[in-house]
Amino acid sequence: MPTALNLPMVDPLPAETQKYFDICVEKLGMIPNVLQAYAFDIDKLNTFTVMYNDLMLADSGLSKLEREMIAVVVSSINKCFYCLVAHGAAVRQLSGDPELGEMLVMNYRVAPLDTRQRAMLDFAAKMTNASAEVGELDRQRLRDVGFRDRDIWDIANVAGFFNMTNRVASATGMVPNPEYHAQAR
Repeated sequence: MPTALNLPMVDPLPAETQKYFDICVEKLGMIPNVLQAYAFDIDKLNTFTVMYNDLMLADSGLSKLEREMIAVVVSSINKCFYCLVAHGAAVRQLSGDPELGEMLVMNYRVAPLDTRQRAMLDFAAKMTNASAEVGELDRQRLRDVGFRDRDIWDIANVAGFFNMTNRVASATGMVPNPEYHAQAR
């Protein structure tokens, strides 16, 4: 079971869902446990995957690596084991730098980041720790290092999504796929 809850996957899966899972196996070598966890309710799974794919894979002024970096920093603050393992592996893979992945998991402030990435992660961290305190000065800091307002929207949405998913993963005892641990090391 991918979580501590007794919510079995729909069986058989609808053909479209099975095709999506088959693509995961083909591209990732596994079906991420988060998808298996949501598969007790296909509508919830579809909602989750549409939002995830839009935030993490669609066109954006943020690179895929930068979005994964946000996921890791938010998950580090929230101490979400599932997301730290899964998205830490993605940072290692996308950056080609296992050390960067480890630094972001432990403390992004020690990582050798450019000014733009530092500002982005500072914003995501503040949003995670004290969202009610985010103000125009914080948004202006992002603009000052080259982010457009659309990029700020994307930073806020990726950080917000992972704040939500971290809480769901922690509350349900979601466990990462073992395969993530050895990836891109």
